[in-house]
Amino acid sequence: MKLWFAALFVLALAGMAAAAPEKAAPCLGCHGEAGESQTELIPSLGAQQPAYVLIQLYMFREKMRTSDIMNEMAKGLTDDDLHSLSDFIATLPKPSPPAGEGDPARMEAARALVEKNHCNSCHNADFSGRDNIPRLADQREDYLAKTLREYKSNKRAGYDGTMAEVLQPVTDQQIGELAYYLARVR
Repeated sequence: MKLWFAALFVLALAGMAAAAPEKAAPCLGCHGEAGESQTELIPSLGAQQPAYVLIQLYMFREKMRTSDIMNEMAKGLTDDDLHSLSDFIATLPKPSPPAGEGDPARMEAARALVEKNHCNSCHNADFSGRDNIPRLADQREDYLAKTLREYKSNKRAGYDGTMAEVLQPVTDQQIGELAYYLARVR
């Protein structure tokens, strides 16, 4: 029975790859064939919210968000391309969490930070995100820490100031704990 399920999963992935927009190939090259990045500081895109991805691609295309590689990749994308890519990315499987449950003390300390800062009210209780709010669950820990630090310092602009405001009282050590937790939350 397990072999049957594995074969079905492989066929499903092959079907998704076949249905992928032609312009998704460079995305998958860096962000992972099945939406799970294996590259340091590169986010996993699997199961990401399509509205969030659409906004991020638009911001890269318009250089409202800067990353030399992403600005270059997005510069020639049409609005239809942005929609097609964001819809496709949402169909990729969610990334796998790291092995193990994580250190219980660290998980509990971060859970308290999540409650205090209401992270789960916008990103959902399971951190799957919604609408234009990103999925955080099972994201790469290194990428989460980098992104939270960039929001706090205003190096990374969002489409509103919510994240910068929420993160102002959060210390750098606490950002590390939040990233640890979000990468492992189940």
